[in-house]
Amino acid sequence: MVFMNDVVLKAEQVAKMYRLYSHPVDRLKESLHPLRRKYHRDFHALRGVSFEVRQGETVGIIGKNGSGKSTLLKILTGVLTPTSGQVTTAGRISALLELGAGFNPELTGVENVHFSGAIMGYSREEMDERLPGVIAFADIGEFIRQPVKTYSSGMFVRLAFAVAINVDPDILVIDEALAVGDMHFQAKCYRKFNEFRERGKTVVFVTHGLDSIIRYCNRALVLHQGVKVVETDPKEAVDVYKRLMVEAYGTEESESAKESAARAAVEYKKDLILNPHVLDYGDRRAEIVDLAILDPARRPVQKLINGEPFVIVMRVRFHAALAHPIFAYTIKDIKGLEITGTNTDYRHVPTGVRKTGDRVEVEFAQALNLQAGRYALSLGCTGFEGDRLVVYHRLYDVLLFEVVSESRMVGFFDLAGEVTVRDERAGTA
Repeated sequence: MVFMNDVVLKAEQVAKMYRLYSHPVDRLKESLHPLRRKYHRDFHALRGVSFEVRQGETVGIIGKNGSGKSTLLKILTGVLTPTSGQVTTAGRISALLELGAGFNPELTGVENVHFSGAIMGYSREEMDERLPGVIAFADIGEFIRQPVKTYSSGMFVRLAFAVAINVDPDILVIDEALAVGDMHFQAKCYRKFNEFRERGKTVVFVTHGLDSIIRYCNRALVLHQGVKVVETDPKEAVDVYKRLMVEAYGTEESESAKESAARAAVEYKKDLILNPHVLDYGDRRAEIVDLAILDPARRPVQKLINGEPFVIVMRVRFHAALAHPIFAYTIKDIKGLEITGTNTDYRHVPTGVRKTGDRVEVEFAQALNLQAGRYALSLGCTGFEGDRLVVYHRLYDVLLFEVVSESRMVGFFDLAGEVTVRDERAGTA
């Protein structure tokens, strides 16, 4: 099937509803009741989800547990039938859902490779051509010819991933399994995944690894209680997801309120250019009223030199009595990937019990060790109330800054080790 505009996967108003019964017998009682009495309650796993994926795109799906992510992937791959709506695809799909789903435990690994290929529409001859690659990728030795019921969980995972990614599908759908197994196998998975994307294949995957969303995705969907909250660029999607996790989505200040706050900037921040698109939310029982990055002379700056010490400072005013607040910062690259950060809870720094009207100044002092480039600083004040994390005030990407470095490095930071090269004196015979 060919779509217009290179769309290879399309979901239109997809919904999935389950009937939940308190007791197994209630299903029978409902079917036999002369007045059709209802013994169940409706559970909507998905509610009218629509989106499109184009050829060569990598699209991530994130959301809290129970948001409908896995249900959506199962509908996309035909494992489940939607209650309403429809899914249309163009091309062959390989799915890695519940790892090893569809494997017959009585069959050997090789037999299950052929079995999985048949389900995906490959002939035995086609799977014979792919079998050496699958065996080499799984790397489970002689167990490949043993019944999979004898496998360890790690072997099971390796074979499942090897089958899914080595059958050369047009669309790869993955549920929480981008990196599996030990460190060496994970590295191999990521190399294969990157190779797959570079060849222009299409990927849809669910993950809780937010760095994977930012690194690999062109777009991301955020689901919440079965509803698509946003479909946007990865960085914004991750920010929305974080707010949903602390039940703070939809609590942003109005743009005019943000502008008023920026105009009222005092003290440290009066000498800085704050991000006009800062993501600002929380219940405001504590409020971050001032902030800065300070150089070694304690001057507010937005350009730092790699290797020099610096201080992140935030001033917080309390509008309510709060016990043991947590103060935090995060540094992200310009694409939104979190690079580093810490908080007073991680560092075991006591913050005390605060009363209304209290003001505190929090400093995070450290040496700078970052690759040259542009970065964003985020600040937060949160706290645990019982088992629940409550956001009092967060400022995502409030301050953009630049790092200047004379030396080059691979990645984001340098381990600052010493390198020695010596002539090795040849031994005598």
